[in-house]
Amino acid sequence: MCGRFVLTSTPEEIAEYLDLIGLDTFPARYNIAPTQPIIVVVEGERQEKGSNLPNRQAVLVRWGFLPGWVKEPKDFPLLINARSETAIGKASFRAAMRHRRVLVPATGFYEWRRPPKEEGGKPQPYFIRPRRGGIVAFAGLMETWSSADGSEVDTGAILTTAANATVGRIHDRMPVVISPEDFSRWLDCKTQEPRAVADLMKPVEDDFFEMIPVSDKVNKVANVGADLIEAVEEKQPLPKVKPAKDNGQMSLF
Repeated sequence: MCGRFVLTSTPEEIAEYLDLIGLDTFPARYNIAPTQPIIVVVEGERQEKGSNLPNRQAVLVRWGFLPGWVKEPKDFPLLINARSETAIGKASFRAAMRHRRVLVPATGFYEWRRPPKEEGGKPQPYFIRPRRGGIVAFAGLMETWSSADGSEVDTGAILTTAANATVGRIHDRMPVVISPEDFSRWLDCKTQEPRAVADLMKPVEDDFFEMIPVSDKVNKVANVGADLIEAVEEKQPLPKVKPAKDNGQMSLF
């Protein structure tokens, strides 16, 4: 899953990477948590023929997806992630998969390695970022929920998939990463049906991310400083990733 993430790139860097019309100034965020506002990127109206202007737009949504048919949000679970394997057919996400696919810019995310219960001890958090640095775009879904009084709330979730061999050393799930060459296909909800983009919802290459052990200060939402992503000594070394024998891919086995 993805329960906390980081966005420290500048608005200019994000706009260039995702080919946005523009992006308002905002501070670096080191501990983005559920129910907080997050930036998602949507495909806007097509520009006039011959125009070189981008048509993608950035929108602020609440991280916590609410399907349009929900009557009372307090009685509905907080959906921060959607399983890519079932989102196409699941009632909560079916409409958004068809009509409201988005990209979620990030510079990394956190995941926790939890020791076996019999061993005791505290979970070790890791900051997981692209090995090359820079920005990464997670696959996401957006839905606008309307209350009985007519007020509206834009909400969103991040799609997850099975972890690759690198992340799989600490958790069995990870966010779906969309490559720049696939941005247009993922965002095109007019001509690309969900099953036409199902091939994009897969684990990213094993060497794409690196994992940095960090302090447990990230556990508290109130902690938001840059020190959250500073490396600390691991409590227990991670198992090494070994190359698979059959196809050269990285594997734990």
